[in-house]
Amino acid sequence: MKTTAATFDEAGLDRESQPFAPRQVLLFSGHRVDAPGRAQPRFPAALVPQAGAAIAQALDALGAGAGDLALAQGSSGGDLLFAEACAARGVRVQLLLPLPEAEFIEQSVDGSDGDEDWRARYTDLRARLADAPRVLPEGADGLSAYSGNAFERCNLWLLSSALAYGIDKLRFICLWDGGGGDGPGGTAHMYREVKRGNGRVTWIDTRSLGNTRERP
Repeated sequence: MKTTAATFDEAGLDRESQPFAPRQVLLFSGHRVDAPGRAQPRFPAALVPQAGAAIAQALDALGAGAGDLALAQGSSGGDLLFAEACAARGVRVQLLLPLPEAEFIEQSVDGSDGDEDWRARYTDLRARLADAPRVLPEGADGLSAYSGNAFERCNLWLLSSALAYGIDKLRFICLWDGGGGDGPGGTAHMYREVKRGNGRVTWIDTRSLGNTRERP
């Protein structure tokens, strides 16, 4: 995984224009809330309160607060729960999107159970953030070679952006059932990439929400 200044600049977080040195970088990936009628439930809407509480517990265990940086996409479900909880704790939140914002909202915010509420939550969160969402650059150097899939590339963009601050600052939180995703670029992919780099992981298992455990 490339962690050079070029990758750092691709994230739109270059050191000169944004001289921010976070105490820790909180990276997140997690399931979207299930669409209505999903054949095999993975993260049903009824579990959203428990998931939110588990994410809050994980952040508190890490001492998340002002001086930290949070990186995530902004999908309905885990991403927005994480970003909201970080913002509530004074963490600087940067959303990195795999697609132009309107297209991202259509694909990754709409369509979940309660999608009108999720769209409103995305809009409200966006209005409160100091940094506007950034969109994956087309042909970003060092990322396009990994995959043509925008969501998979965005995972690598998120991880590269976090690693630019140093592996010692990376704290990865995932909301995951331990299985494969519905397509490329899901939580399983991000988990594998973080583990490959020996990153610190807190896994919130959607099969037993409320049970968080840190994995070395």
